[in-house]
Amino acid sequence: MSDDGATIDGWVCPMPLRDQPNIVMGHGGGGKLSAELIEHLFLPAFSNEHLDGLGDAAVMDLPPGRIAMSTDSFVVRPRIFPGGNIGELAINGTVNDVAMAGAEPKYVSVAMILEEGMPIDELAWLVQAMAKAAETAGVQLVTGDTKVVDKGHGDGVYINTTGVGVIRDGIDIHPRNVQPGNVVLVNGTIGDHGMAIMSVREGLEFESTIRSDTAALNHLIAALLDAEIDVRALRDPTRGGLAATLNEFAAAGEVGVVVDEMKLPVDRAVASACEILGMDPFYVANEGKVVVVVPPDQAERALEIMRADELGAKATQIAEIVVGHPGIVVAKTAIGATRVVDTQVGEQLPRIC
Repeated sequence: MSDDGATIDGWVCPMPLRDQPNIVMGHGGGGKLSAELIEHLFLPAFSNEHLDGLGDAAVMDLPPGRIAMSTDSFVVRPRIFPGGNIGELAINGTVNDVAMAGAEPKYVSVAMILEEGMPIDELAWLVQAMAKAAETAGVQLVTGDTKVVDKGHGDGVYINTTGVGVIRDGIDIHPRNVQPGNVVLVNGTIGDHGMAIMSVREGLEFESTIRSDTAALNHLIAALLDAEIDVRALRDPTRGGLAATLNEFAAAGEVGVVVDEMKLPVDRAVASACEILGMDPFYVANEGKVVVVVPPDQAERALEIMRADELGAKATQIAEIVVGHPGIVVAKTAIGATRVVDTQVGEQLPRIC
């Protein structure tokens, strides 16, 4: 009999749950189940000389100079969607954030918050997708962590990432560098990712499936820098869409931005979905697009380089930087009028990345 009056006769200390088809709390406890998850799922997918030591910190060599570092969290719902999944989105999004500073992404850390009951087969599938995305981008996953939360207190899996990259000498890419006369390029159709997520949530069907554009853009950006294009600013227009990115340029450079609405590349199915849902493609998130600001005399060369890459096949010039109306983005419409393209107060599409 224990001090509080409860009997412990016949109680046994259960052994850790082994060979479970679903995630259990023990997978985040640091014991044998955690070790098995690492040994049989994570290490085979991401094995490299930095990760295999399984230390509390990874030790890597970096060349002298500046580095770029970015952190992000991914909570997309549904976690598997047309054109992608939360795993590859986490890798691609982190790689892109580092690349937007003109850096060469090198290393990524990943922390997974798993919900009790998540099928391990699905987790393994997502991990393989992450490994493939990392290989395509040319980055290594060098350290990570896993935690498990009670069933009903998560949504299968949340992923937190940090990326590190090396910035080339002489590179200074920032929205503050945009100047009147510069032009704005984009590597393809806008709004694909956000509408891919929403079409699944809303059960919308079109003649062609809307697919997310999730992709790592570091190789395309490296091609521009290799060609010594004078890139003034780079941004991936994720949450807030193209509108948020252009407004960031306008505010940081204290300039105006004039968009030719007729030149905006929007897939027909995406445009239809936006019309049905009452949304503007300007504000819909992207996960494989980059907005590039360059001097006008380098625009054609930059477009040639972008179009030579599969991810830039539909690259086009969409806007110019002007002296007038500093801090404001306006769009020229099809009927010759203009409208202000402001940032939104709240989030138009929650849980899309």
